[in-house]
Amino acid sequence: MNILVINGSPKGKNSITLHTCLFLEKRFPDHHFIYVDAGQKIKALEKDFSPALEALREADLIVFCYPVYTFLVPSQLHRFVELMKDSGVDLSGKAATQVTTSKHFYDVTAHRFVEDNCADLSLPFLDGLSADMDDILSEKGQKQAVDWLEFTLWKHSRKEFKQPQLFEGKGIRHAATVPEAVPHDGSRKAVIVTDLLPEDTALKAMIDRFVAVFPYGCDVINIEDFPFQGGCLSCFGCAASGKCVYRDGFDEFLRGTIHKHDAILYAFRIKDHSMGARFKMYDDRQFCNGHRTVTMGTSFGYLVEGDYSVEENLRLLLEARAQVGGNFLAGVATDEGEVDRDIDALAATVAWAMDKQYTPPQNFLGVGGMKIFRDLIYMMRGLMRADHKFFKSHGQYDFPQKQWKTSWMMYLVGGMMNNPKLKKKLTGRMTEGMIAPYEKIAEARERDLRQ
Repeated sequence: MNILVINGSPKGKNSITLHTCLFLEKRFPDHHFIYVDAGQKIKALEKDFSPALEALREADLIVFCYPVYTFLVPSQLHRFVELMKDSGVDLSGKAATQVTTSKHFYDVTAHRFVEDNCADLSLPFLDGLSADMDDILSEKGQKQAVDWLEFTLWKHSRKEFKQPQLFEGKGIRHAATVPEAVPHDGSRKAVIVTDLLPEDTALKAMIDRFVAVFPYGCDVINIEDFPFQGGCLSCFGCAASGKCVYRDGFDEFLRGTIHKHDAILYAFRIKDHSMGARFKMYDDRQFCNGHRTVTMGTSFGYLVEGDYSVEENLRLLLEARAQVGGNFLAGVATDEGEVDRDIDALAATVAWAMDKQYTPPQNFLGVGGMKIFRDLIYMMRGLMRADHKFFKSHGQYDFPQKQWKTSWMMYLVGGMMNNPKLKKKLTGRMTEGMIAPYEKIAEARERDLRQ
């Protein structure tokens, strides 16, 4: 079988993820492995996609191989997917799968992104391998990788592919109208980050309406105009200093322009089940801030052109991004329904949140994601010094093993519950003891109100 490995890492042959596939190539000598460095050579492929087309035509099984970057694939691989679609290549009789490495921070959304785009290409696919960065260094990780490929090849031989049906949206767009602008209070300011092209008249109308009805000032920044030199290289050159190796000034632009606002909104048209490759480059390049949640407490909002209601993975991604960052997701206004009403509601909600400095608690998406970051940064604190300093100063090292009082209390209660006589006496009082501190809070509040 011809197995095509599309290496989506910008590190090319120095990719950790790629070495999982190189290891598998040695273990499966009866199959022919072909490699395309999509991540490192994306600019060359934009000019001439023919080498990739030839490899795609020869392949029986296509393996998307990449490190997970900010919830999805690296921007370079995202762009490669766009080029695949634009090429019109015939993928009949082929199947796809994927190999990723990460710390399992939203690897699920990255895998779903690839699967959804394979479905667009009528390309049947098989479950991928989601490995930890260090798995291939251990016997257990090596066995898991070998077992996965054996299973994948077995499923492929039986033609038992996953072919989920993508629910199609109604496709009905509603144009936003732009009213006369309300008076703006200049004491606070929001920013709308967009990737507007000249033909994006519908999205521009949505932006114009938001700016018109928003009671505070609102800047609009079009990242299509920013001179990006390229996507994130994951070189870790910024790990200690926060300074990006690119000299296009994005790090200063991000911190000095966008992050200075009191609320951040994003306006985009759905493309390839995401915000598009340009926005993905923008997201990846924010790694100049490492894993630091530097915008926590800032409200987020979205203006979306497209069938957002059927994009399950994209909806999860936008909520997770806000949750992990400690941002209030004020809402998502789309052009699927009553677009004017939804934009007005979003503008009002963002303004209210700015007034009240509203920051609700994180749910599982945020708490779970931050625990992964917490453990990662603590382990790599010698390299990621800026991240370590930020996490330490903001109390994000909330390790449970450091809660000694609670731990010893649980030992004491556990020991008492192991004594039959004490257990009989305590069983009816456990609930009372648990709620006692909460009752004191309510009683104290009642006393304050009486006074």
